[in-house]
Amino acid sequence: MPLGLWRKKTKSKETVQLVKSEQAGAGSRSLPDPLVPARRLVFHTQLAHGSATGRVEDFSSIRELYAKIAGAFEISPSEILYCTLNTPKVDMGKLLGGHIGLEDFIFAHVKGIRKEVNVYKSEDSLGLTITDNGVGYAFIKRIKDGGIIDSIKTICVGDHIESINGENVTGWRHYDVAKKLRELKKEELFTMKLIEPRKAFEIEPRSKAGRLSAGKVGTGRGTLRLRSEGPATMEEEPSEAKAKAIEKVDDLLELYMGIRDIDLATTMFEAGKDKVNPDEFAVALDETFGDFAFPDEFVFDVWGAIGDAKRG
Repeated sequence: MPLGLWRKKTKSKETVQLVKSEQAGAGSRSLPDPLVPARRLVFHTQLAHGSATGRVEDFSSIRELYAKIAGAFEISPSEILYCTLNTPKVDMGKLLGGHIGLEDFIFAHVKGIRKEVNVYKSEDSLGLTITDNGVGYAFIKRIKDGGIIDSIKTICVGDHIESINGENVTGWRHYDVAKKLRELKKEELFTMKLIEPRKAFEIEPRSKAGRLSAGKVGTGRGTLRLRSEGPATMEEEPSEAKAKAIEKVDDLLELYMGIRDIDLATTMFEAGKDKVNPDEFAVALDETFGDFAFPDEFVFDVWGAIGDAKRG
């Protein structure tokens, strides 16, 4: 149990339901998890704005994890915007991505207030970084000091971007949402509909998210790797050279694309680690990401970061 969480002496109805569910699971004689035969992986979870504690297990993707969390709290999976690890705060450095440490505590942030904001695009760059939850919700991960978005105080880190100029972007990947915003004409007004995560009693100050790191996620010695296709796998921490290369690719994603996604950076690294030249790497990116076109300068810079890791 993370520090700072309160406990009640009497069990609420919600708590009793969760405990019953745990006892029922403990009494079953199902076969061991085929992903990790020697260890049953069980994670504890709460709703970030406050709830009883539930348990989730037997999932192999983020979509399945969200469904398990939703089932524990009797809500729709579509209500979950994203999850953070080991903190109920909207902390973009603690986002759940494709890896979960074996001792991580999962907090689910659900939909809160909807808001509509008009933005005048006075510059080419809006000064924001976007990511997504892996199941169709893109949201703001970082707001640059002094940028256009920074001057609009109703827009906050953690807000889900629901629509742009009336076009619903739910279900889009974050790089497609970033591309849509970049393509908006300069010196024009546009409208965004946003959904902020539901908050607890206290009101946190607006966050700029600061410098993000691609360091270790969680406290477990190993991590559970969730994939969009295929089963989840157990993985050890990457080498120092590989971790630095992935962090560099993540930096390049923000510089060129206006997004941050450590799992996307990892996918790009894996696509290029066995290629012998940038042309082969470019083909691998095309095969991996389909019709999405990355700038040539970005591809060459990413190839250089991968080359540094190989030499390291």
